[in-house]
Amino acid sequence: MKYTHIQSKTALHKLRPGRLPFDYDLNLYRGCAHGCIYCYAMYSHQYMESEAYFDEIFIKENIAEILEKELHTKKKGKINLGGVCDSYQPIEVTAELMPNVLKSLIKHKTPIVISTKSDLLLRDIELIKELSELAEVNIAATITTMNEDIRKKIEPGTVSSERRFQMLERLKKETNANVGVHLMPIIPYLTDTRENLEEIYRRANEIEADYVLPGIMYLRGKTRNVFFEKTEKLFPNEHEKLKKMYAYKYDRSPYKKALYTYINELRKTYGFNHSNKIDKKIKSNEQLKLF
Repeated sequence: MKYTHIQSKTALHKLRPGRLPFDYDLNLYRGCAHGCIYCYAMYSHQYMESEAYFDEIFIKENIAEILEKELHTKKKGKINLGGVCDSYQPIEVTAELMPNVLKSLIKHKTPIVISTKSDLLLRDIELIKELSELAEVNIAATITTMNEDIRKKIEPGTVSSERRFQMLERLKKETNANVGVHLMPIIPYLTDTRENLEEIYRRANEIEADYVLPGIMYLRGKTRNVFFEKTEKLFPNEHEKLKKMYAYKYDRSPYKKALYTYINELRKTYGFNHSNKIDKKIKSNEQLKLF
């Protein structure tokens, strides 16, 4: 693993209005050591003139200072922390960029979204709690499978799915943040079994998560090639079936229809009409903006 310290010129990346449920992306790092074989962000390393997205991590050591300046000058909006990396990937243990970032966000009462596969976030729970009492905070754990053998192959640098659920449970109890599960990507033949999907919904219900957001896997660009290189070695029995399903002319609509029909059944069974839950909580937090 190679770590390179860099000075960032900017912090916030403005997104096109209405495209996503937040206004800015904020990435503390370039590259990610979690090594997820389906990672859509591999392309982003081309801007660093590097191909080693999983093995060369660029650390934006001045990101908190740049962010503080931009929060003074840019129009206020919701910030997504980690659009092309995980803010709580392993190097954050020693780099400790997030605490100072969170302190600036608290100072400016800035709403945020964090999606992570790490429970390192709990190190900063007091800061997250403070921010959640001043602005809207939405924290999601990406959870794709409850099968640890599969998880270790498709997300080798991450903590167990159960640890992620435990993180959400503590956040739910100790902060005012919305907490949810990003059930994505759902990978055909690997993580799409009824048993796996139901266990994720059941566990999310058990910890009283605010929502579960599912999504099937899409393969584009470099991600496509890396994914199939990995599945050929790690999942030889499923590899050819996956290649067939993700052939460019293959019609996946019947598969998706059946998958989402079952997911909608799970949503009803476990009470995840999540948009209503989130909207209700956001409205209850509107008074925070008065202070």
